[in-house]
Amino acid sequence: MPEHVTRLSRHLALLLLVALLPACETVPITGRSQLNLLSEPDEIQMGIQAYKEVTSKSKVSSNAVYNAQVNRVAQRIIAAVEKPSLPWEVKVIEENQANAFALPGGKIAVYTGILPITKDDAGLAAVIGHEVGHVIARHSAERVSQQMVAQGLGGALVSGVLGTDPQTSAQVAGLFAQGLLLPWGRSQESEADHIGLILMAKAGYDPRAARDLWVRMAEASKGQSRPPEFLSTHPSEETRIRQIEGWLPEAQKYYTPRP
Repeated sequence: MPEHVTRLSRHLALLLLVALLPACETVPITGRSQLNLLSEPDEIQMGIQAYKEVTSKSKVSSNAVYNAQVNRVAQRIIAAVEKPSLPWEVKVIEENQANAFALPGGKIAVYTGILPITKDDAGLAAVIGHEVGHVIARHSAERVSQQMVAQGLGGALVSGVLGTDPQTSAQVAGLFAQGLLLPWGRSQESEADHIGLILMAKAGYDPRAARDLWVRMAEASKGQSRPPEFLSTHPSEETRIRQIEGWLPEAQKYYTPRP
């Protein structure tokens, strides 16, 4: 490569780095530094829209027992987050899959298929705490930011193009929608486990229940075909259990039993 082209590439890289520095944030609880180019209001708005689309295509449960339990646990986790300004919303979806999610803006959904595995309020708190962990860590915005940098949209966004240039806005919205459909990375999953463990402890649920939950999840997934962990986007149940055991002493400091 000609020397002048190399110098230009380095100069552009330096300019992009300087532009992106103000977008660095710190993840609550873990203290990890992350790059977020998407503003929180934009992220929340996109999360609200995605939540409407998902729930409009799903059967929202009318089971009074399920709704009471999920809302009871979710409200205690939400109180532990200390972000009352978010437009929190909780729904139970009638579907036999062991799943739950939370989208930016605090939009939480729990599938009925996971309730036999969570078993009780503490087990459910581990699940909801994990999902809310993704929200307060702004993992959606982080993932979209990484995609934007990879596609050369980072500098444009930092320069204030989002919201004024329809093409760039459409590209970012498309990346966000795509990002919501992709599985979380292993590091984000582990971070959500860590944050969720602290949140459930702050909410008055015994954090040791998170370890027990993943023991049950491992039992429930026996016989299912899955790739080796190094090829997977999620940590294995064994890895999650080991990591949770390592974080338990920290979580126990926040734990005060509540009825």
